Amino acid sequence: MAKVKITLVRGLAGKSKRKKATLAALGLHKRGAVTVKELNPAIEGMIDKVRELIKVEPVEE
Repeated sequence: MAKVKITLVRGLAGKSKRKKATLAALGLHKRGAVTVKELNPAIEGMIDKVRELIKVEPVEE
């Protein structure tokens, strides 16, 4: 499967508990945090929920 690099580019202040929980599940806790995840339907759904707060880039293997 493909991997993606997810970067949190916007802060969490004023965001709903659900969005904060989704970002925590992705491993993003602070602005500027980066994580690499295996792309699967669950991760794609999480990315869609917080699309306006993150930047997603493909990772070359």
